[in-house]
Amino acid sequence: MRHNQFVNDCAPAPIAEAWSWVKDPDSPELLNLCQAVPAHLPPQSLLDHIGAAVARGEGATYTDIAGIAPLRDALASNINELYRGDVAADDIMMTAGCNQAFCAAIDALCQEGDEVILPLPYYFNHAMWLSIRGLNVRDIPFDPGSPEPSVDVAASLISPRTRAIVLVSPNNPTGARYSVECLKNFFALAKKNNVALIIDETYRDFIDESITPHTLFQRSDWRDHFVHLYSFSKVFALTGHRVGAIATGEKFREQLEKVQDCVAINAPHLGQIAALYGLQNLDQWKREKAQELIEKAVAIKTAFEHSDLKYKLVSSGAYFAYVEHPFNDTAHAVAKRLASEFELICLPGTYFGAGQENYLRFAFANLSKEKFASVVERLIKSQ
Repeated sequence: MRHNQFVNDCAPAPIAEAWSWVKDPDSPELLNLCQAVPAHLPPQSLLDHIGAAVARGEGATYTDIAGIAPLRDALASNINELYRGDVAADDIMMTAGCNQAFCAAIDALCQEGDEVILPLPYYFNHAMWLSIRGLNVRDIPFDPGSPEPSVDVAASLISPRTRAIVLVSPNNPTGARYSVECLKNFFALAKKNNVALIIDETYRDFIDESITPHTLFQRSDWRDHFVHLYSFSKVFALTGHRVGAIATGEKFREQLEKVQDCVAINAPHLGQIAALYGLQNLDQWKREKAQELIEKAVAIKTAFEHSDLKYKLVSSGAYFAYVEHPFNDTAHAVAKRLASEFELICLPGTYFGAGQENYLRFAFANLSKEKFASVVERLIKSQ
């Protein structure tokens, strides 16, 4: 049989390749800085709630395409509280994780040959889906001296085929949080050129909650150009339940439902039940876990200040640290050697776009901060 050439040409899934470099995946000495996953299970109260729901037969049926009404109401309230915004339940569609939210948004916006603007380094699954769909990526170059992409460069990349600008904040892979002013300027650019601004905010719960991530939801015209992506996977440790969300204008949400109905019909019902419980009952637990992540971000910065370490911490935050390695070699070769010889698994920067040969991504959320000293020790030994 013949294959879709766009799929054939797409690079394989990076995480699986990185794990193939590990000699003993079960080694107690292995330091896993590879995939971004919570270092903890959901709280027992949530596990009990899920178990009781299953025992009652809940979660075994379809839901509305957009998701269960109580969850959409609760998420709208959560967004409005955090962003001081104006979001209604009708602006929200639940999805099978944030990756599916992104895929649905792209499918509803773009046709083959259209263009999407991504800042380097970018989340690899975003680029993979654009490739599979036959879309063209226009890159905003990476400046390691600046944590934010240039809106002026983005403006120069816009063409008649541009359909969207995609940002991730806090960023994957760099951990950088984009400022309110930066996101405001990107919205203005999107509005001026009548394109969508897609912001993936999967990691927005792991920054100082006293800081409003942005003011876009406060605008009366936010629904015309803004597509907000969110995930419950990290905040409530529900990665396997696959539940995410899109907040956007109701008219665009109606188009998204057509994609959703063909791909997933609805987000997993049990995951939606779990997410609703989390929003209604786990605010304090969420704050405690967020504080742990904030402390880890500080701790890894401190660890990288070791005088013998030649690896340089470029940026960090939320779940990630982006690190410049000291070798005249490819990032792929460096990451492979760290995994096979030093039992430290991370991802090469080349998974995140062109020009990233000098960088590695460390998903430090996977480890306790007490292990950061061991990370630095092994990096020093590798020099």
